Amino acid sequence: QVQLAESGGGMVQPGDSLRLSCTITGSIAATDSMGWFRQAPGKEREFVAAIRWTSGYTYYADFLRGQGRFTISRDNTKNTVYLQMNSLKPEDTAVYYCAFSTVWGGTTYPTKSTFPRWGQGTQVTVSS
Repeated sequence: QVQLAESGGGMVQPGDSLRLSCTITGSIAATDSMGWFRQAPGKEREFVAAIRWTSGYTYYADFLRGQGRFTISRDNTKNTVYLQMNSLKPEDTAVYYCAFSTVWGGTTYPTKSTFPRWGQGTQVTVSS
């Protein structure tokens, strides 16, 4: 089984950028996918972005469509997935979780069920 370890969170001001990293330990199959979810205080965990491991196909949450603020990418040689977050807003404050899926095919909206393996999370706080 894979293990996931996030890093890169912190406290920033509105408009700043952060890059989150998730290092994957274990075997990753060509059909696997990685994703990022987030959970704000008092809210449900929600999908942010996902990427197919081999093809690099990306998929973003509805709240990011048309904004281009976040970019998910991966480095297969380092077994690492990234989330570049630009123009951060206070409402982006949350714990961000890296997630792993063996079943997501890229055509359906990612859910917690389709990405059942999680890292420990990294806190992102956006505040002036």
